[in-house]
Amino acid sequence: MQRTISRRLFFTTVLALTSMLAGCREATKPVAPASVKTPVQDDVADERAKLSPDERALVDAQEWCVVMTDERLGSMGPPIKVMLKDQPVFVCCKGCKKKAEADPGKSLAKLDELKAKKKQQVGDSNSK
Repeated sequence: MQRTISRRLFFTTVLALTSMLAGCREATKPVAPASVKTPVQDDVADERAKLSPDERALVDAQEWCVVMTDERLGSMGPPIKVMLKDQPVFVCCKGCKKKAEADPGKSLAKLDELKAKKKQQVGDSNSK
């Protein structure tokens, strides 16, 4: 009986650790004031510069990955374009591409939310 409980606990722990390590990384990043360029901001700008001007405009309007919403597009390499229901959506990595394609409706809803948030932030910063 106790051996069965120990095995279940072991396998549950292994499963939990494995699922935490799979997919994209989740890490909180300190936010620097907008007037100070950080190495991360420079890296993001460098990665976005690899895109066409049209794609860069779309990425700038979206700003964040639709799957891992704490990842800025360009923070993990060049943003990856995914076409969902004939609409371009950008993600931060290949793992997120698969997840976005698995649930296009959810991904497109998140895209609309991110674009609205970015538009509001730009409006707020222009009114100051």
